[in-house]
Amino acid sequence: MKIGKHDLTKDGVFIVAEMSANHNGNFQIAKDTIYAMKESGANAVKLQTYTADTLTLDCKKEDFVVNGGTLWDGRTLYDLYKEAYTPWEWHEELFKYAKSLDLEIFSSPFDKSAVDFLEQFNPPAYKIASFEITDYDLIEYVAKKQKPIIISTGIALKEEIEDVVNICKTIGNNQIILLKCTSQYPAPLNKAHLKTIPKIKNLYDVEVGFSDHTVGYVAPIVAVTLGAVVIEKHFILDKSIGGADCGFSMDAKNFKNMVKAIRETEQLLNGVDDFKDEKDGRRFCRSIYVCKDIKKGDILSEKNLKSVRPGYGMHPKFLKDILGTKAKKDYKFGDRFEK
Repeated sequence: MKIGKHDLTKDGVFIVAEMSANHNGNFQIAKDTIYAMKESGANAVKLQTYTADTLTLDCKKEDFVVNGGTLWDGRTLYDLYKEAYTPWEWHEELFKYAKSLDLEIFSSPFDKSAVDFLEQFNPPAYKIASFEITDYDLIEYVAKKQKPIIISTGIALKEEIEDVVNICKTIGNNQIILLKCTSQYPAPLNKAHLKTIPKIKNLYDVEVGFSDHTVGYVAPIVAVTLGAVVIEKHFILDKSIGGADCGFSMDAKNFKNMVKAIRETEQLLNGVDDFKDEKDGRRFCRSIYVCKDIKKGDILSEKNLKSVRPGYGMHPKFLKDILGTKAKKDYKFGDRFEK
């Protein structure tokens, strides 16, 4: 599967830097963040395309007030989304700027109007946020665009994951990537449950990645070892600027370190033949050498044969078999012993 120019098979893990609300309503910070994403080694920028009105109601009733131990407790959904959204009028220039830096750029639409708006920029993929996985109508609408569809599964029930995979496949879009995700901000390590990554891949026959809300980058590295082909991480230019998502976002320096660690992890996992790279090193192992001159017909013994380094002679496993037999030719000290 390809996401834009990035081939998941040939080009390795697709590393997505999520901007989310980390522009703090400042267009220049948004551009500077994209530049820092490129410098940090990200493959792609991801935006979020919504308005407060496309996500919720401007209502102060208890149902619409955030609670439950989050970073945003006490705030209404409407006020939070009004602060965090990325202005739609920024999108065109942000898409152009990211492309000028040779970065892929796409977004999470939160309703059909956002999909229609984003289509003008020809994004290489679409992302369905975890809390939108229950919006089957939106998922079908996005899947019909016949582009890779990346779906976070954070709050999803098993039957909901089955449903959305079937929705995509029924309309002929098999370019599905399910992201293991824990919808807590930040997410504790003991809630990441990364062992489910290979299970998701096998159960639904799709590509699998990891949308990470933990602090640090241990979790993404482990996810890659378990088969994740996409890593998504919230990116902030600098923690000092603060903002709605600051608490679980990674700054540029640490993001760069994460990318380096992921690429090194890929090298560690590279290769099919477990033994071919060790053949050259075998010259330093032991083999059978002549440790005293031997004449043809002499009895071979531990006095004239020895298992030593290097490894160009006969394998030491044959030493017991040849001891006590007669030499078939002359040997000099330091000769490799051969039958």
